[in-house]
Amino acid sequence: MSKILVVANQKGGVGKTTTAVNLSASLAATKRKVLMVDLDPQGNATMGSGIDKHELEQSLYEVLTGKCLISEAIVTSESAGFDVLPTNANLTAAEVELMDLPQRETRLRSALEKVSANYDYIIIDCPPSLSMLTINAMVAAQGVLIPMQCEYYALEGLSALIQTIEKIKSNLNPELKIEGILRTMYDPRNSLTTDVSTQLITHFGDKVYSTVIPRNVRLAEAPSYGLPALAYDKNSRGAIAYLALAGEINRRTNSKNPAAKKITPAKTITKKVAS
Repeated sequence: MSKILVVANQKGGVGKTTTAVNLSASLAATKRKVLMVDLDPQGNATMGSGIDKHELEQSLYEVLTGKCLISEAIVTSESAGFDVLPTNANLTAAEVELMDLPQRETRLRSALEKVSANYDYIIIDCPPSLSMLTINAMVAAQGVLIPMQCEYYALEGLSALIQTIEKIKSNLNPELKIEGILRTMYDPRNSLTTDVSTQLITHFGDKVYSTVIPRNVRLAEAPSYGLPALAYDKNSRGAIAYLALAGEINRRTNSKNPAAKKITPAKTITKKVAS
């Protein structure tokens, strides 16, 4: 059975999609079988993995609304090194349609159960809001990975997110927990950064990952080439940091079992950096 982690924060601009894509690539680089689920209608994680969201034949929208099987929508990005359940703007319509469908909060969990045995990790990228899509992600997951900048507004957003997690844990998913808090866009020269970081460690202890993700130009450039930083510039500080995070997560979860029989993806997509 795979470890399912949802990358979530109700505050935007904290590095959720960057973390989902680069953590997936880094876990795959450690010989784990990874599925990344793009649950944000913007489809940035899809594009950042080398998959053109405008050319999708099947997507997460069709999966959630019962129009296709999950195995028909999953694609493999060879350049990124992991499988993707992609998304485009159609997913916006799913939020409305889900309101009238049975088991609306558990449809993603039901879909993932059909393929979870094929993966060591399933990483879910969420939109920056508490919506029916985010609820589906948290119902499907065992843990929430929270990326956040070390600033005071981020602390306020963290408090609201924790309340959301507790509500979902009480009503829909008793297994849900905070898997870890990831400090992103980290600049140790900034006194505010170090102050907030100290507060996080004081209040959350070992829930705060030892790994920090620095501000890094390569991390910002990589999505424009449809690549994770590891494939774009493996020697960059950002790529090295996400590899360290993958190692830390592997140690925490002790994920040693090989993935089960691989499903056949709908298609394989390869994307290279333009020369």
